Amino acid sequence: MLAAFGLTCIIFPLLKPITLAIALLVLPTVSASGQDFQKGSTAAQSGDFATALREWKPLAEQGFADAQYNLGFMHSNGDGVLQDYKAAAKWYRLAAEQGNASAQTNLGLMYNIGQGVPQDYKAAVKWYRLAATQGNAAAQFNLGLMYNDGQGVLQDYKTAVRWYRLAAEQGLAAAQYNLGAMYSNGDGVLQDYIRSHMWFNIAASSGDETAASNRDIVAGKMTPTQIEKAQDLARECVAKNYKGC
Repeated sequence: MLAAFGLTCIIFPLLKPITLAIALLVLPTVSASGQDFQKGSTAAQSGDFATALREWKPLAEQGFADAQYNLGFMHSNGDGVLQDYKAAAKWYRLAAEQGNASAQTNLGLMYNIGQGVPQDYKAAVKWYRLAATQGNAAAQFNLGLMYNDGQGVLQDYKTAVRWYRLAAEQGLAAAQYNLGAMYSNGDGVLQDYIRSHMWFNIAASSGDETAASNRDIVAGKMTPTQIEKAQDLARECVAKNYKGC
């Protein structure tokens, strides 16, 4: 039996699906409904979820998607209400069906992990895709993971990289991390330690200690000249607001 010689390939684990923070949106209106929504937003920002619930629930029942989304988040986290994943899914769905990208993303996550609804990867992909095509970075990242793992879709590393890149261009550190892993592992792209170092370095600049550690591991496979080039590319990428990297 022959032994294979050469550098050991380190497979970097990918970051897993992410959810969204509560969206405290100010409706662009001076109507009574807009004023009530703002009252709820102000209350939630100060931790007064009881008041937020009192202001938002009537609006949600009237069909305001942003209020429905926020009620979904409150039920998911147990903020001002008992934690209730089924209720969270209900409110997310109402908002998602109106095209609310944040609700679509979080409903997709609930289907992805089977929280409040039966686990259904195809349904997760459906909702992620709707939000991702609207430019929602979290949905783009999560959809990339579905293609990466072959959950609800055929496994396709190139498509995974495409969705990660769209999210990374919006500054999402998790997507930047995963691009670093894809370039290091040669999944969906040609193996490229310079690009891997660049993306890990960018993700690390957001305070991700794992990205910093992986950047240094990749650096151990590179020459000083390659490391310098990767650092130059990282600076250029940040200066370009992550576009075209």
